[in-house]
Amino acid sequence: MKKFHYLIIISLALLLLPSCAKQQYYKIMGETQGTTYHIIYRYSKMLKPQVDSLLNEIDLSLSIYNPNSIISKVNRNEPVQVDEHFIKVYKKAMEISQATNGAFDVTVEPLVEAYGFGPRGKLKNLSPQKIDSILQFVGYHKVHLEGNRVVKDDPRIQLNFNAIAQGYTVDVIAKYFDRLGITDYMVEVGGEVITKGKNEFGQAWRIGIDKPIEGSNEASREIQLVVGLKGTKKAIATSGNYRRFYIENGIKYTHTINPHTGKPAKSSLLSASILSNNCTDADGYATACMVMGLEKAIELVNRKPNLEAFFIYTDNESKYRFYFTPGFKKYVIEE
Repeated sequence: MKKFHYLIIISLALLLLPSCAKQQYYKIMGETQGTTYHIIYRYSKMLKPQVDSLLNEIDLSLSIYNPNSIISKVNRNEPVQVDEHFIKVYKKAMEISQATNGAFDVTVEPLVEAYGFGPRGKLKNLSPQKIDSILQFVGYHKVHLEGNRVVKDDPRIQLNFNAIAQGYTVDVIAKYFDRLGITDYMVEVGGEVITKGKNEFGQAWRIGIDKPIEGSNEASREIQLVVGLKGTKKAIATSGNYRRFYIENGIKYTHTINPHTGKPAKSSLLSASILSNNCTDADGYATACMVMGLEKAIELVNRKPNLEAFFIYTDNESKYRFYFTPGFKKYVIEE
């Protein structure tokens, strides 16, 4: 009889333990994929080891800066089976490429390297003829996924997931938090962000969008506007050409490459911020908008119901101008 009584007490204690664990907001940060991450979440314990393990797993799949990653081996034409992360990002990249008529294209890696925006440094004597020769093996339709293997039409084809991998990484961490039952969090990797619930003050998560000031960095950045995200999961990503660029012989070279021309994208569009229900889409489409330019970018977001946008561009007098979709504007916090 006494034994049965003890069992009841122990069972009740085990049932009560999860609900009794005190939850609080934790903040973790670190480095990944050549950039930084910042995460805030409300839970019963610190999760940095688990998050870093996920980040390392993704790095080993998608990072061109890691010579042992799957994508690095694919680029070297080594026999390798791709994993779940690679497959998901590849399929999403192909989807965005088709939706943007190739403005987004992960096969631009040889051009990224040629202009000096990759791990190996700028190609010497980069002539128009050399660019034309590289374009012969650039094009998302020239690479295919057959099962868990990548098949190329030309062995010189190389992939670069940098324009979508950070957004995907944000989504992976958010889904991990969802599985744990975490209802309030903000995940940021390299400036790409997803939020859910509310912040530690019980308010909307406040996300700043930078002014597109050439050469600005973390210390000198200025905020153009702030959006407030609260409740259901929302993601925002911004792409621009005002930080990663160089000037050579009076010509400005930006890191956003147009896959059709083989040259850095040039237009009046300075910054594209995309709001979506997932950060993979937000990241990829923000890059595509910078390649497409203002008019085509507006057409794109207006025909994609899952996207809202904020564009910063210049007029004929080089003055800042702004474009909002109606769905984006309602999240702007008036300071």
